[in-house]
Amino acid sequence: MSHNSDIVSTGKIAYLGPKGTYSQLAALEYFGEDAELLNCVSIDDVFSAVEGKHAVYGVVPVENSTEGAVNNTQDCLIDSSAKIIGEQVVSIEHSLLAQLGTSKSDVVKIASHKQSLAQCRNYLSQNFPQAEQIECSSNAEAAICAQGDPGTAAIASELAGQIYNLQSLECRIQDKSNNRTRFLVLALQDAAPTGTDKTSILVYTENKPGALFRVLEPFENLQLSLTKIETRPSKKEAWEYVFFIDFEGHVEDETTKELFAVLGKGGVEVKLLGSYPISQ
Repeated sequence: MSHNSDIVSTGKIAYLGPKGTYSQLAALEYFGEDAELLNCVSIDDVFSAVEGKHAVYGVVPVENSTEGAVNNTQDCLIDSSAKIIGEQVVSIEHSLLAQLGTSKSDVVKIASHKQSLAQCRNYLSQNFPQAEQIECSSNAEAAICAQGDPGTAAIASELAGQIYNLQSLECRIQDKSNNRTRFLVLALQDAAPTGTDKTSILVYTENKPGALFRVLEPFENLQLSLTKIETRPSKKEAWEYVFFIDFEGHVEDETTKELFAVLGKGGVEVKLLGSYPISQ
């Protein structure tokens, strides 16, 4: 069921391609099956498509429950003018896909994105200890490899199997059953408050003792609930670290305005990434 059936027809939705990725699945779940999709080669290209108005929306992965943050997306958020207007959490169910007529004993290579290979580490060591593992830029690219070689199996979604006419040798091969990936929906405009929102910000702080405490103290004082905090090396000279912080609330809330005022006085630089409805 899509969240936003009223905005589907307003333009293209860029996603990390090729066809059959979990990013495509996230875009279809968020916008509905009839959405007009634009597949992009890289996460950077999804951001560029939105910034250059080649697409109205973009969908990119930001974190996985097993493997953690997607650094490429975080780095793009540092420089981008695109805003986060939504999120979609997708259950990741990996299948082992191969050419029709292939059996498990034929498989000598296993192709997938490095995160997917990591998410199926135990399965692979138990079932394919001798197989060569090949890292691809996406699971869909891995499916294309399997399509062209009977000795190669791909770890990808059932959607990829359908698109590339591959059979599923085994389903749900991920090591953890509750494996989920969170995707961000990007646009150039802001999302209006709904009452159950979260806000994502970037906070730049100087490398001084107590820097993190000074950032977090106002959240405690204002009783704002943090849902995530991540650290990345900054790309600015004077500012050594950048913190990605998600907290409950909308940028238009009085408490959030108060937070920004306090942080501003505390000698830190804040970039608003977006306020958007919490994914149910």
